[in-house]
Amino acid sequence: MAGHSHWAGIKHRKGRADEKRSKIFSKLSKEITVAAKLGSKDPSMNPRLRSAIQSAREANMPKDNIERAIKKSEINKSLNYNSLTYEGFGPEKIAIIIEALTDNKNRTASNIRTLFQKFGGNLGGSGTVSHQFKQVGIIRIDKKKISDNNILELAVNAGAEDCLSKGPHHEVITKKEDFYKVKVEIEKKIEEFISSGIEWLPINKISLNEEKVKFVLDFLEKLEDDDDVQHVYANLKIDNNFMDKHSA
Repeated sequence: MAGHSHWAGIKHRKGRADEKRSKIFSKLSKEITVAAKLGSKDPSMNPRLRSAIQSAREANMPKDNIERAIKKSEINKSLNYNSLTYEGFGPEKIAIIIEALTDNKNRTASNIRTLFQKFGGNLGGSGTVSHQFKQVGIIRIDKKKISDNNILELAVNAGAEDCLSKGPHHEVITKKEDFYKVKVEIEKKIEEFISSGIEWLPINKISLNEEKVKFVLDFLEKLEDDDDVQHVYANLKIDNNFMDKHSA
């Protein structure tokens, strides 16, 4: 669920560990339920629901789980989730943006604040670090599905802003407002993505030594382990050597 911080790349290379799968499915189910609750139950008429279902499929979530999550929006009509964004500085002054879905704002804020304090960071107010990021659409595609040259040509023709083919996958980057249009065009050629969605892309990244990177990654994973946290983004730079050493 992590955003474009290159530690997401590490997690994609490591794959989804079985013990993490149920937590990932729980977060995806919550997003599907909220999307269905706020709009049409028909994905073709509800972009947020369509995107949530696609994310679930990308994570190999069973069809029955997806259908249950949609039905839950009707059953639990009194249950309301709030979409919240938190910002702050983690260890080593790494800028962090957290997106959460919660039915208890006080619980979520307290849990996140405690984690920041435990790792020597500071949770700030709105606008604390968001100026260090830009919101973009990102589509990650397994390199086995298409060559570097072909994905570049496809991305350009679809109206994408950039296309990167470093590491184990391609990344097609779009303007936020062009994301769905570009995604639809790419889907005509490629059926399955590693991940796709609107993310916070860091404008500049901070480099740290290996021990500090590991400490920051531990912090980011602890944030993601919180049941209310949907996505975590950071401006941490991780070089390929680190990724190669820790991708097993």
